[in-house]
Amino acid sequence: MQEQRQRRARAPIGVFDSGAGGLTILAALQQELPDENYIYLGDTAHCPYGARSEEEIIDLTVRANHFLLRQRVKLIVVACNTASQAALSVLRATYNIPFVGVVPAVKPAARMTKRGRIGVAATNRAVKATYLQHLIEDFAADIQVYSVGCPELVTLVERGELKGEVVDKTLQRALAPLLEKDIDVLVLGCTHFPALRPAIQRAVGENVQVIDSGAAIARRTREILHTEGLTHPEQPERGNTQIWCSGEAQDFSRVASAVLGYPIIARQATL
Repeated sequence: MQEQRQRRARAPIGVFDSGAGGLTILAALQQELPDENYIYLGDTAHCPYGARSEEEIIDLTVRANHFLLRQRVKLIVVACNTASQAALSVLRATYNIPFVGVVPAVKPAARMTKRGRIGVAATNRAVKATYLQHLIEDFAADIQVYSVGCPELVTLVERGELKGEVVDKTLQRALAPLLEKDIDVLVLGCTHFPALRPAIQRAVGENVQVIDSGAAIARRTREILHTEGLTHPEQPERGNTQIWCSGEAQDFSRVASAVLGYPIIARQATL
């Protein structure tokens, strides 16, 4: 039994997203849990999920996570807001391993605001989701919360366009409806958006705090690993990371390298 537990502890963590956005969560995990091994899968052949029906999202998410399970991962982080909202309960009911989902950082934003006005930038689907409305009702009922869909930001990240004049102009247009409301906290409600964080901060100005859920998700993963006795033993070097995608691997290698800030060679997965 002890030997089996030790083997499981050395197994990799799976990280899944519809595309490149989850790489921002992967980076937070690597910082919080450097001894762990990771297998990342971006379902780039079917990105973006935000434009799909709930049935499609569930089907695609289950197929992608089945790929990770074949790699014998010990835990899966669903690093996609849309997939977390649509499919997390199905995954937990179907597979007998821990799953960690992504939650927009509405609760900490509500604590941070001094003006009582926060903005949420997300995908069109996530903005309309009852899940976001429940978060607002539970944690931000006494403040003003404004949300806007920004699918064009997903497109920028999936192209690997993280800075430049086109990025700056796109952000100014996309975030203008929130800035007009005089917000002082901006929640990045899609895991793609932190890849644009420096440009977003310039667009909103120094008086608006920009937050996302990456660090919180990493801390939650650490807690679950500890509780389940699955934490990887300390090792002299950082753990290994594999990057997979369902679409064209060369393109994703370029995008992943831009998001993570170091050279990546992605492999194509058959889902």
